[in-house]
Amino acid sequence: MNFATLLAQDLAATPDLALEISQNLLTTNNVWMMLSTALVFIMHLGFAGVETGFGQAKNTVNILFKNTITPIIGIVSYAVVGFYLMYPGFDVPGWFSFDSAGWSMFWFSPENADVSADYASGGYTYWTDFLFQAMFAATAATIVSGAIAERVKISAYLIFTVIFVGLIYPLIGSWKWGGGALNEMGFYDFAGSTLVHSVGGWGALAGVILVGPRIGKYINGKTIEKPGASVPLAVIGVFMLWLGWFGFNGGSVLSADPALVSMVLVTTSLGACAGGLGGFFTAYFAFKRLDLGMLLNGILAGLVGITAGADVFTPASALLIGFVAGILVVLSAILMDKFKLDDVVGAVSVHLTCGIWGTLAVGIFSTNPEHSFLTQLTGVAICGAMAFGSAFLIFYILKITMGIRVSEEHEKSGLDSHEHGIRGYTIVYDE
Repeated sequence: MNFATLLAQDLAATPDLALEISQNLLTTNNVWMMLSTALVFIMHLGFAGVETGFGQAKNTVNILFKNTITPIIGIVSYAVVGFYLMYPGFDVPGWFSFDSAGWSMFWFSPENADVSADYASGGYTYWTDFLFQAMFAATAATIVSGAIAERVKISAYLIFTVIFVGLIYPLIGSWKWGGGALNEMGFYDFAGSTLVHSVGGWGALAGVILVGPRIGKYINGKTIEKPGASVPLAVIGVFMLWLGWFGFNGGSVLSADPALVSMVLVTTSLGACAGGLGGFFTAYFAFKRLDLGMLLNGILAGLVGITAGADVFTPASALLIGFVAGILVVLSAILMDKFKLDDVVGAVSVHLTCGIWGTLAVGIFSTNPEHSFLTQLTGVAICGAMAFGSAFLIFYILKITMGIRVSEEHEKSGLDSHEHGIRGYTIVYDE
């Protein structure tokens, strides 16, 4: 067999080899993305643990009910409308764009779904894309749940969740992740310090303002502590969230790129650790005690702060960003109480305050010289105005129509017995 024949055979085999390599890369990338999706999903268990742990025992079932049904509503509403509102498919950037022609793509029609390496540059399939993004959408609603716990009508909360997750969150997300106007402006938010956490935080702030504080929380200018039902459960919840964040940030690489994923996981962990230290030291100086709650929220603050630029921060800057986030979460919580804004789990301080900080930090510490502080600030302001304004309007309409707060009697005796007919903690003794 001469050289020309061998060369012809090699050339003929090259397309098959390229196809095999492409398929193997798609499989590897997609497996990582599916694992990341599962990690983000398990964050809902973390949110449930934190909210139940910090909430009062008499409201345990109510809190668990909300945290169970929130991802259900979030995923379904995102499937019905959110996914296509967030990724409209238009080439022309804009603030309000929607590709109605793509609407029918999702309705469980495998023949229309692209599962080849041509979709998303071979990073994942169409189905994985939807499910990964749906988990993010549901997370934004869960943030609101913790802030207004123990006094909000569950019916009002559910209506708010459908609208906020189905319409508001994906619309704002489309401005950046859907290739819209913020993206064209140069705004950067790697995994959602603003697009997920601040959006949820603005919604939480609107809810806290309109629902009002719990009965007996503020008396004669003093803040009255309301002990949580289970400190161990809150700790477990925070560690579950930390675990889930590996998928939240690591999956946002949108492939299994070993160099970038590993670096993102390092900055994520360092941000969490530094946030915990910042919360611990600041709380010690502010309250003269070893405050476990602030240590836990400091960890979450660091995670939220690092999320906007986990792929463009160095390990050293990740430590600084996380530490500042830990300081800010304590100062923000103190300020919230000064204004008598009752946030059961500190969601506004963790997700809004530190989400803003993390997004702005991209303009200060990013290794990409194209990222600017002014652009980041502009993006934060635009998203904040839309998220807070929309959430406030939704809650206000609900307040003047059906009401958003339970009766004083139900709040004092606990929502479990009145709303659900069972208690979260019941000790039964044999006669």
